[in-house]
Amino acid sequence: MIPEIGLFALILALAVALVQGTLPMIGAARGHDAWMASAVPTAILQLAFALAAFLALMHAYVTSDFTVVNVALNSNSAMPMLYKISATWGNHEGSMLLWVVILAVFGAAVALFGGNLPPALRARVLSVQAWIAIGFLTFSLFTSNPFERVFPPPLDGNDLNPLLQDPGLAFHPPMLYMGYVGFSIAFSFAIAALIEGRVDAAWARWVRPWTLAAWCFLTGGIALGSWWAYYELGWGGWWFWDPVENVSFMPWLMGTALLHSAIVVEKRDALKSWTILLAILTFSLSLIGTFVVRSGLLTSVHAFATDPERGLFILALLVVTIGGSLILYAVRAPALKAGGLFAPVSREGGLILNNLLLSVACATVFLGTMYPLIAETFGYKATVGAPFFNLTFLPIMTPLVAAMALGPFLSWKRTDLAGVVGRLKFAFLAAILATAITLYMQQGPVIPVLAMGLAVWLFAGAVIEWSGRIKLFQTAPGDSLRRAIGLPRSAHGMTLAHAGMAVVIAGMVASSTWKVEEILIMRPGDTTSVAGYDYRLEKVERIKGPNYISDTATITVTRDGKAVTEQKPEKRIYTVQNTPTTEAAIYTTALADLYTAIGDPDGKGGQTVRIFFEPLVPWIWIGSLMMMLGGVISLSDRRLRVGAPRRKRPPTLAAAQA
Repeated sequence: MIPEIGLFALILALAVALVQGTLPMIGAARGHDAWMASAVPTAILQLAFALAAFLALMHAYVTSDFTVVNVALNSNSAMPMLYKISATWGNHEGSMLLWVVILAVFGAAVALFGGNLPPALRARVLSVQAWIAIGFLTFSLFTSNPFERVFPPPLDGNDLNPLLQDPGLAFHPPMLYMGYVGFSIAFSFAIAALIEGRVDAAWARWVRPWTLAAWCFLTGGIALGSWWAYYELGWGGWWFWDPVENVSFMPWLMGTALLHSAIVVEKRDALKSWTILLAILTFSLSLIGTFVVRSGLLTSVHAFATDPERGLFILALLVVTIGGSLILYAVRAPALKAGGLFAPVSREGGLILNNLLLSVACATVFLGTMYPLIAETFGYKATVGAPFFNLTFLPIMTPLVAAMALGPFLSWKRTDLAGVVGRLKFAFLAAILATAITLYMQQGPVIPVLAMGLAVWLFAGAVIEWSGRIKLFQTAPGDSLRRAIGLPRSAHGMTLAHAGMAVVIAGMVASSTWKVEEILIMRPGDTTSVAGYDYRLEKVERIKGPNYISDTATITVTRDGKAVTEQKPEKRIYTVQNTPTTEAAIYTTALADLYTAIGDPDGKGGQTVRIFFEPLVPWIWIGSLMMMLGGVISLSDRRLRVGAPRRKRPPTLAAAQA
């Protein structure tokens, strides 16, 4: 009965979305206040119905209701409760339902917290948001019904993909979707502005918090996915330039450009047309990522759908949404008035450089990701791997990182570049010193050494800029503290985000360049040394888990005869699907990870053991957390929370004559 209630709720959500997509839009065109106001209750009602459907599906998983096809294919009665819950979105149908719920969440958030928006703009934004929801609700109901029944029901389910039975993957998809779908609000604001024919500083002030929130979620989602791949897959890497990774990275790059471009619109009333285009492209890339992953073009742990009908439906949705929005942009954007003038060397110029480099970098990733898929449709086989991305993407990002340290020092309209460089002399000295120390400690390629210097340049630049704002060491400590407390939170957030990027770069460079790896066959009692640490295999024992059997090794790690840690890497076999997985053991410090994983036995009493020494790899996720936290702190700035004041409506003729 509950699955039928969920299906009925999903149908009602579609019906409400149709009303939300039409009535407020017509009301905004005709100036009908009551019709425009209907956007608010319909947005909230759509969320209520979508959430009811999602909870109905979750109930089916929690209770192991194998009369539902979706549950029978993706769950098992022996699964731990956490994975029964996460299995709700660990499949194609459930993930699409989660997408619909998050769409409704953001729409309801605009309805509830957008009271300072002009009624016409809010009505149009919520109507556009509803039409996006209509597309995905239709897709879910007609091609991916999560509540389809099976008779007779199986005695037990097929189990969730073992790779997804992990805490990291339980939380990674919802956070990633919050980022993907969050950019739909920026898209809706852009389309509404094009329809209205007005983009100004107030519009940018309304767009920025939604864009920033989506950026924070997407940053966290990408970092969480990278962390999962690092510790779960047993290969010791954190990024492979896999298409599934790339399709989440591209909206992040374009969203970062959008975030900075909106600042120029708000502060200087410039780059309006470009910012609208960025909002359209950012969400379009989110949709393209959905198409690539869900259409069956890829075979991966994330690619749940293999039905061509679904792929064609998503492709049609893609063409209508992206094509329609770009046509509207081509028609309406030329009418947008240009903003104020500025010199090339200015904060506006720096942000334009930021946008151009991020856009080119995104285009490079897009080309490398999509080219093999496009070539395959014409019968050709092409492979684009890490060497291509490393040789094209990294050189583009190098000047961007170098400019990031300069950007916060630039003034609006025009800047004395010599003065800015002079203020960064200590950052330059710190970068030179870091480069020299790295070169002395790590003999090898020069480019990674220079990259470490670049990371220090960015970190030092962020700290110096923040210190200058509060006059650290230039006035009494109490005065500096008062200045720090009085500083806008967005300034603190920007500093933390830029510093976090520097930490991420340092972790990526060190772990990619100076990682030590050894693969060998070990028997109980054998010892080997890696990067100054001694590893001794004590035993390998078989342990039975709730729905798997594990071969668990016990490895003691010592250094100079002193105990460091005991590690227990596992090789699991999930019995329902007879699928093996690797559970790495990681001992982490502030400066490195000691990473061990085991493979198959050699049949002669030996065990395959992989040992990695991963320098600075924890910094990747520490830096990512700093970036995300910086975004959250900026989001808490009162200027973003309060938003722009209401636009004053023009006086009516009767009021003017009174």
